Amino acid sequence: MNRIRLDIAYDGREFAGWARQRDLRTVQGELEQMIGNLVGTEVEITCAGRTDAGVHARGQVAHVDVPTWPTDLDTWRLNRALPADIRVLAISAVPSDFDARFSALWRRYTYRVCDSPIGPAPLDRGHVLQWGKALDLDAMNAAARPLIGEHDFTAYCKMREDASAVRALMDLHCERVGVDIVITVIADAFCHSMVRSLIGALLPVGDGRKSVTWPFDMLTSGIRGAAVMPPHPLVLEEVGYPADSQFLDRQLQTKQHRSIRESGG
Repeated sequence: MNRIRLDIAYDGREFAGWARQRDLRTVQGELEQMIGNLVGTEVEITCAGRTDAGVHARGQVAHVDVPTWPTDLDTWRLNRALPADIRVLAISAVPSDFDARFSALWRRYTYRVCDSPIGPAPLDRGHVLQWGKALDLDAMNAAARPLIGEHDFTAYCKMREDASAVRALMDLHCERVGVDIVITVIADAFCHSMVRSLIGALLPVGDGRKSVTWPFDMLTSGIRGAAVMPPHPLVLEEVGYPADSQFLDRQLQTKQHRSIRESGG
């Protein structure tokens, strides 16, 4: 068998998530049907992060095993056979021990919020959350910092039976980009609804309804208390593998140095 890596982007609004489900339109289902038709056999695709219904991706990674991969089966031919809301960005042959899910070291998501009274730009409304109150980014970042590290994130997950919620959160920060606020979340892996629950804990801090310590207090209590925010502003931006780890280290070091300069340290 030949193992093929696929780098994928998709608009999640009309999908019931990544994972194949009977009688529902999913990203995995569309890709498996298309590739199976082109290579002449049933295939099973494994991804780095199984996104929920309505969640988008710019940098999803998946792998598929096939007996042969036709030499003319390039991104142009794949995308011609796909619906317009899924694109294959790159195809590459990889060693048999590469696993899109288990070889990944980290996943990076972003969540976009608009706290302007005008609301999101009309063309952005399908990818930006409108928030009715002005948000204090300093308070949100102060609340986020204690969450970074390896913790049991039971309070931020929809738990599955016999599943662990211990995750290493590598980065969580908020910054203003134009009129929007972009919240970046990086971790080794995420449990179900974890990213949207983290966002749901930071936003009430930002608008003053909750204290800066509330997100960490919830973490230590293990009791769910934050709302799971809507999926449409959430994007899987990037997945990191061993060859990419130095890039992430440089990103985090640059962010740390910038924070020290801004604080006068």
